[in-house]
Amino acid sequence: MPVIAVDAMGGDLAPEEIVKGVAAASLATAIECVLVGDEPRIQAVLDTLSYDPAHIRIHHAADAVGMQEPPREALRAKRDASIRVGASLVAEGQADALVSAGNTGACLLACAREFRTIKGVRKPALASVYSRHTDHPGQDPLAMLLDVGATVRCDAADLVQFAVMGSAWAHCVSKVARPRVGLLNMGAEPFRGGDVLAEAHERLAALPAIDFVGNVEGSDVAKGRADVIVCEGLLGSVVLKFIEGITDVVNDVASHAVKQRFVWRLGMRLLSRGLREVAHLTDHATYAGAPLLGFEQLLVKAHERSRAPAIANAVKLAAKTVRDGVVAEIAAGIQAVRA
Repeated sequence: MPVIAVDAMGGDLAPEEIVKGVAAASLATAIECVLVGDEPRIQAVLDTLSYDPAHIRIHHAADAVGMQEPPREALRAKRDASIRVGASLVAEGQADALVSAGNTGACLLACAREFRTIKGVRKPALASVYSRHTDHPGQDPLAMLLDVGATVRCDAADLVQFAVMGSAWAHCVSKVARPRVGLLNMGAEPFRGGDVLAEAHERLAALPAIDFVGNVEGSDVAKGRADVIVCEGLLGSVVLKFIEGITDVVNDVASHAVKQRFVWRLGMRLLSRGLREVAHLTDHATYAGAPLLGFEQLLVKAHERSRAPAIANAVKLAAKTVRDGVVAEIAAGIQAVRA
């Protein structure tokens, strides 16, 4: 069973919700977790919970990177920061993967410093797994969008590698026999979006190992046309934040309507099923997180506002990704593209 290091001090709700999530995972699975952070604070939370001590141990780290701190400066000043110590444990083989809901920049920098890049990978990519509508029975209800923030700008070769990495993940973890890959663009025509996207379209269409469905637009992101959607990090991050923001809007609208006239409350009752589906589509509270792909070791980056269920799911996702051999399949795919 994989051993998962968990940054107990990362996130808006750390360490309480992080420790609660790990405690829940210890009762529901046989996954071993290493909680990395301030040992007295972690133990104080554990003492209030039910958990399986055979599946949890604590590795003390005296410092933590705050959510608003400049990541580079914080990591330089805090050599015993929990995210850095957690990444070191994975790099040294004391754990198989890392989970953190902490400062995204610090997570990426810590992994870049401690992890080894898969041979041939130009840029690692942060991949968000999200719920979407399906096109046909049996289609996986989860899709993947990458990159969502590990990069800012990319060239065509980077986008091709993102397609290879996302396809390998969907094949290994989601068990999609031949994942459909789309290129996020402003139109369906191959020449849309400028030179980089046009070249990426041409190169992806020429790869027999990739089931490339062409350009997909923003309206396709939540639909079933593509199992994996690739884009540069700037665009992916904007799309991801937009999806997350829909949850807040839906909740605000529902809360406001309930306080108004009876006919509004009646209308909300009639729409309740649809609102629940929208909320489920966009709610980040229970989603596991975003795997960082392209390294020989794995990080699952959970949302900074993750609560215990999301952390427990992130731990399960990290363990499953290790068990299913995603890194090896990505490495094989990258070598095939280079050949």
